[in-house]
Amino acid sequence: MQTRVFIADLHLTPERPATIALFLRFAEEIAAPADQLYILGDFVEYWLGDDDPAPHYAPVFDCLRELKEKHATQVFFMHGNRDFLVGNRLAQRCRFQLIEEPYAMDLAGHKALLMHGDTLCTDDSEYQQFRRMVRNEAWIQDILGKTLEERVAIARSLREQSQKAGSEKAEYIMDVNQEATDRVFIDNDISLLIHGHTHRPAIHHRIINKRETRRVVLGDWHGGGSYLRVAGDEEELVLRTF
Repeated sequence: MQTRVFIADLHLTPERPATIALFLRFAEEIAAPADQLYILGDFVEYWLGDDDPAPHYAPVFDCLRELKEKHATQVFFMHGNRDFLVGNRLAQRCRFQLIEEPYAMDLAGHKALLMHGDTLCTDDSEYQQFRRMVRNEAWIQDILGKTLEERVAIARSLREQSQKAGSEKAEYIMDVNQEATDRVFIDNDISLLIHGHTHRPAIHHRIINKRETRRVVLGDWHGGGSYLRVAGDEEELVLRTF
């Protein structure tokens, strides 16, 4: 029986060592016994490029590599809005496989789709405009051409701007747009959607085009760990925290 585990929005950073320790425990207790681990974005608070040696993340990267090499757990990594500069070099270092968003799969007898989730928040037009800018290949190459010190300053500035902007927005603006979310189900002919980003863990049941659907929202790791576990072809859809 194949077991898959899904996480998102850990926002790992040296400033929160307890969260890093929690992930290392999660990897040993939950991920290692599983066949596959899917990381759906914002694994770290920000990533500045694969040329960053990032010694503060060494235990985390060693842990990811051991999941594959020691426990034979396949690790899949999808970019979020904080770690979209993760590339093939880090993937090879940590032995994970990069997957594109959206990512389709069969899961527990359902046609499912994996996303980070930020593209569903279409009411936040300011953020969507920013996302288009930073995902532009020319912008990315310009950033990667700067020194690490320059990139650190830019990342800190962008994070401060994001926090300030978020504090001034209504709650609904930063959540998914229901019409846009329904359209994802319809256009991709799915009955199950799994994503993170909003930091609002829940399992939403909804009838779309006369079909029963579920949308699983993974929680963030600021106050504890959150994960989804699906075991085998028989449905065992469990959203847990620890």
